[in-house]
Amino acid sequence: MKTMTCKQLGGACDKEFTAEAFDKIAEMSKAHGMEMYQASDADHLKAMGEMQELMQDPKAMGAWFENKRKEFDAITE
Repeated sequence: MKTMTCKQLGGACDKEFTAEAFDKIAEMSKAHGMEMYQASDADHLKAMGEMQELMQDPKAMGAWFENKRKEFDAITE
């Protein structure tokens, strides 16, 4: 099992997500983001705005996502 925080995944807090696969951690992070969006959490809304800007460039978003996957892969259990 590996753990990454919301901040490591582009978010705004230290909430931890633990899973064996990066895709599962990404799903948990996305669900957390939706919860924070619904709660109108200002810090998370700011982080989401920054991610939306990144998403405007598919190449940059792909590179960001791949870097996060590599970061996950480098974590020792």
